[in-house]
Amino acid sequence: MQKIPAPFWTLIIGVIVTLISLWYGQNNNLLPVQASEQAPLVDDFFNVMVTIGTALFIVVQGAIIYSLIRFRRRKGDDTDGLPIEGNLPLEAFWTAIPAIIVVGLGLYSVVVFQDMGGFAPGGHHHGGGMMMAQAPQKTMVDVGSPMMAQAGDGNKERQVYGFGASPMVEGNQPDLTVNVTGMQYAWIFRYPDTGIVDGELHVPIGQDVQLLIEAQDVIHSFWVPQFRLKQDALPGQPAELRFVATKEGTYPVVCAELCGAYHGGMRTQVIVHSLEDYAAWEASRVAELPGASETVALNPTTLTDAEYLAQIAQDIPIEAAQIAQLARTPNP
Repeated sequence: MQKIPAPFWTLIIGVIVTLISLWYGQNNNLLPVQASEQAPLVDDFFNVMVTIGTALFIVVQGAIIYSLIRFRRRKGDDTDGLPIEGNLPLEAFWTAIPAIIVVGLGLYSVVVFQDMGGFAPGGHHHGGGMMMAQAPQKTMVDVGSPMMAQAGDGNKERQVYGFGASPMVEGNQPDLTVNVTGMQYAWIFRYPDTGIVDGELHVPIGQDVQLLIEAQDVIHSFWVPQFRLKQDALPGQPAELRFVATKEGTYPVVCAELCGAYHGGMRTQVIVHSLEDYAAWEASRVAELPGASETVALNPTTLTDAEYLAQIAQDIPIEAAQIAQLARTPNP
């Protein structure tokens, strides 16, 4: 019987290892459900690393098992092993391959980081204390520095870390801005446009959401595993996290930084609503605000002049005929 050449066995083994690695890399199911636009970017990178890791594991462990069996000590063989000092080509090969893999993964990670908005945080500048996105007296200047931007107000500068808008929507204003404060041992969410304060994060599906994150006491870390996003919250240091939720549901918000004795209990949740459900939730919370019976949350740009004036006429001693006359008066 003719012996099968070693190169042929090497080719067959290489094909089998490649197929197994590719299959497991794409079907490992090690990560939770994807619930944001950023999640597929992270998952694709993770799957590539799992594919490479699986191939390396099979090759290394296979070589060890093969060597244990093929070169085991035979019964009655008390001779010394062969005096092998080394193999320069083999050593160069197994040094070059990991180096190429590490450099390739590093470059790929930079692309993923850029696509997630890591090079463009800081769509707004935030003043001292609690971050307020609507503060008009300060502006953000994005210098394009990795993971940071700087804002100047006289001689005062602050850096904003985190993930901003992706290159596809960079420069666009977010659909929703939420100020997030981390404290021992809770997360507080403030909606500056409506005045809502909540212990849970409510966001609409498919909308560009910007979180302005800051810690009140010690370092915390805002982490939503299903979004594949995590951002440290530093005392006195603004941070930004920007995302688009793609799947309705309730997902855990975990503090991923040891922040004290009850760190494990610092959990809340983010609730992704449909647009209709979010509007209903927002309206119900606005109605619960102090003085909500006297203040109506309306967008004046969607009202006619007569409708807008009618909303404020209740507190003004003016007749209906006068309101109609004002509505007909052309703008200067």
